[in-house]
Amino acid sequence: MASKSSTPPYPSAARIADSQCFPQYTASLKCLEEFNSNKSKCQEHFDVYKECKKKEREARLERNKNKSFFS
Repeated sequence: MASKSSTPPYPSAARIADSQCFPQYTASLKCLEEFNSNKSKCQEHFDVYKECKKKEREARLERNKNKSFFS
């Protein structure tokens, strides 16, 4: 019987816990719990998280701008 490997199937895939936006993500979830999934009460948390993800994506694109798949 083969044992399962301890490495994830996609080791390069990003995890939400590794994101700089993880605190904003968890704040959004806590807000939803606190207000019984009333999304309108948590809109500010969602907006903060969305802005963080946008900045994170822009930074990643900037870092990768000069990389080439062919070099």
